[in-house]
Amino acid sequence: MSAQLRPQAAAQARLALLGTGTVGSAFVARYQALRQRQLNLPLLHVVANSRVALACDGAPDAVLSRARVADRQGDAPAHREEIGRLRAGDIVVDATASEDVAAEHAHWLARGIHVVTANKLGNGTTLARARQIGGLVSAGGVRYGDAATVGAGLPLLSSIRALVAGGDQVHAIEGVLSGSLAWLFHRFDGSRPFSDCVREAAAAGYTEPDPRIDLSGEDVRRKLLILARAAGLALEAEQVKVESLVPPALAALPAGEVDAALAQLDAPLQAWLQRAHAQGLKPCFVGRVDVQGASVGLRALPADHVLAGGRGTDNRVAIHSDRYRDQPLLIQGPGAGAGVTAAALLDDVLGIVNR
Repeated sequence: MSAQLRPQAAAQARLALLGTGTVGSAFVARYQALRQRQLNLPLLHVVANSRVALACDGAPDAVLSRARVADRQGDAPAHREEIGRLRAGDIVVDATASEDVAAEHAHWLARGIHVVTANKLGNGTTLARARQIGGLVSAGGVRYGDAATVGAGLPLLSSIRALVAGGDQVHAIEGVLSGSLAWLFHRFDGSRPFSDCVREAAAAGYTEPDPRIDLSGEDVRRKLLILARAAGLALEAEQVKVESLVPPALAALPAGEVDAALAQLDAPLQAWLQRAHAQGLKPCFVGRVDVQGASVGLRALPADHVLAGGRGTDNRVAIHSDRYRDQPLLIQGPGAGAGVTAAALLDDVLGIVNR
């Protein structure tokens, strides 16, 4: 009987999309393609960004276009009033990188509203927030779809959670967790300035809107926290040692002045690359957590190292556990890009409506 009720439940549920940037746009494009294939997706009810919230009373791509160019309406966050109208069983899709939006995840879950997110600030900041979200999900009745927060939908979180649920003990997780930094250090060979590579990555949509979030290691720290907590490690953000690539002077600039100052990265990274190449080593930006601690930073690895084999935007993650003691479980695939991230979001939406 439950299988017979699924189409009706999906039709009754409402979908609210927060974020109209590259990921939100890719989400709408894939959503429309899947609807045309008659997949069991809820109707898109509202599209919102930091300026406006629009009822989706027409073609979703047309509503998205209007939202992208709309002026700000009022002083309060644009999504708040519309989300307040949602009911239990509806789904909020967070395609933003907003702390204000992530701070509301637990509130929505407590109201019985499912949350699907690419925003790492839910489970990737304070341990208290992550535990609150986890507690609401464990209590039953709501789902928190976070596959898009790490690895753009690669089976990282699901694999770790399955290992833990099966009684395995995870001892260490290490990996190239940033698709943007993987792409940058695959691209950067010393023949041109590193800052040119950063601009190219930003134009391709691989970096966060402010590339310093990637270059500082903060994005990797958030992902490492999410993975560690999925493995049962109660890790606080300040316990992760982060070696930033961003010089203090660049870190202190307003966002609007960053692009013009990216050349501050060039000389230090050119020198670092020359030293690594002289030793026959490959640059990889790695996050690692084990019982000894957690760290994030640029590493010079042998070419045959388990983490050194990726290319492009590949994430490459090794999971060491009781089951995988002699040889780690290795998961690899594209870890950046709006298309794969949007696909991961819609996978989680479908997982909710088809459960």
